[in-house]
Amino acid sequence: MTIRLDREALLGGEDRYHRQQLIEWWDQPRVSGARVLVIGAGALGNEILKLLALTGIGWTMVYDPDRIERSNLSRSVLFRDADEGRFKADAAVARMRELNPEIHAFARCEDVITRAGLGMFLWADVVIGGVDNREARVFINSACARTGRAWVDGAIEGLSGVVRAFLPAETACYECTMNATDRKLLAERRSCALLARDVVARGHVPSTAVAASLIGALEVQEAIKLLHGQPALLGEGVHIHGLWGDFSRVRYPRREECSGHERLKTPIPLGLGVNDISLGALLDRAEATLGEGATLDLSRDVIPRISCPGCGLASPGGVVLGAMREADARCPACGAHRIVEIASSVARDGRIDLDATPADLGLPPFDILVARRGLEQEESWLFDGDAAAALGPLFESFQRERPWKAAPGAAPDLVSPLGGAP
Repeated sequence: MTIRLDREALLGGEDRYHRQQLIEWWDQPRVSGARVLVIGAGALGNEILKLLALTGIGWTMVYDPDRIERSNLSRSVLFRDADEGRFKADAAVARMRELNPEIHAFARCEDVITRAGLGMFLWADVVIGGVDNREARVFINSACARTGRAWVDGAIEGLSGVVRAFLPAETACYECTMNATDRKLLAERRSCALLARDVVARGHVPSTAVAASLIGALEVQEAIKLLHGQPALLGEGVHIHGLWGDFSRVRYPRREECSGHERLKTPIPLGLGVNDISLGALLDRAEATLGEGATLDLSRDVIPRISCPGCGLASPGGVVLGAMREADARCPACGAHRIVEIASSVARDGRIDLDATPADLGLPPFDILVARRGLEQEESWLFDGDAAAALGPLFESFQRERPWKAAPGAAPDLVSPLGGAP
């Protein structure tokens, strides 16, 4: 007589996620359907992405423009010696898939500030930051405020670190926590013309794999709680002093005058991409809807034109502010420092060529802009025609749920193509 024991019987019916599903409130289908935007794939990002893969988070988008250096190997669990010189995001996503073939992850080896449309934040259920500078945190905070998304921030130094979570449209936000020194250091990253400095005199922050592992784990835990509607550190932080083993919890006061709380109305899908329509046509639509004199607010400052006061040479800019460095502002003809024009809105005032498209101004695909007339009338428009190109293999997660529902932690008048709040 032959007795056949299959694998499931031997394991007592356990599947990959059996132990975490023993948690009373855990909803694995929600986890497997969740969309998470991770910004940064360095030491913190490695720990975050490792845990998202093990947990079975269904859809993960990763942004990081940097390449792997030798010093990354001692602090980054997903990187190997052979990865040196490779894009961090590519290597990390490849290892995520090895850890868990059931998940979907995609890498964008780009700067989130200049190349991520606000639609990417709207797509996400929750955003996790693994960044190492204030400029990136300010942008993430603003993007999450506008799209009504919660985000989790982490930082490490030596044996210590901090993890905190923000829902900028409702709670204290990252900018609420900034002091005068933070703002001074942020300003130092820009030249007098607000261009990115070619060289910023600053040292590398000391850190360890242990601190990255601890803080990254707490960040993912906060994200999981947010996805399930469990109590999270919204507007709060946990500071960990590794040398002494001290943990302290802090609640940050919300500053009502803070500029980081701006939120948009429900974005209307245009069915177009940023390359598909001129600014003039968009103004026509805005005026037809809101009335004469309507303008377009851009998702970020752009450089529409640069001109030389010496030789008179002028040329279109076509980049987001921050993408142009000081060296780029030198006139190729005479070497003088050119005048850099900066714009945050579009009107019929002759400053911007209305035959140009949003892409011609440097706005990234899958972005959002706001049509506005005065202080009271406005509409937000999503360039969802770019969604397939921007999301790549994650586009399926954008397609499969309509009509849009509020994402976890979202304000009631903000929606996304995601599952509803718990």
